[in-house]
Amino acid sequence: MNETIDPTAWSGLVLGFTALFAGIGALRKPGAWRTMLEEVENSPALQFLCGMLELVVGTVVYLLNPWIPADLLACVLKGIGGLMMIEALAILGFVDIYSQFWLRNLTHMHRGWAMTTSLFGLALAVISALRFH
Repeated sequence: MNETIDPTAWSGLVLGFTALFAGIGALRKPGAWRTMLEEVENSPALQFLCGMLELVVGTVVYLLNPWIPADLLACVLKGIGGLMMIEALAILGFVDIYSQFWLRNLTHMHRGWAMTTSLFGLALAVISALRFH
């Protein structure tokens, strides 16, 4: 039995479920994302931890997924990993500017962001799960 692990399927499934349930949590508790952002903005320790955690996760996602133009999911996940690394650097270096952008958006479009996140997560999880045999 020669089974290989598909890192693209697994990283997509984990990111998909993470986004899906983060969106569900935000819909169940409106204002939770805003509170988290405010706490990060006010705490240098949380800024560093969040930035480093996202940098590590983004780097892993980026490195696990090869750039194969015929494999759309791998290319999308590589892009997501790269964007996560850029966002992590923005958090580490410019959290005051970056958090204000999101705080303004979450105030006016909280439900929209939560729904979009949930739908994106569901789609990513389903597409990733379809890669398993």
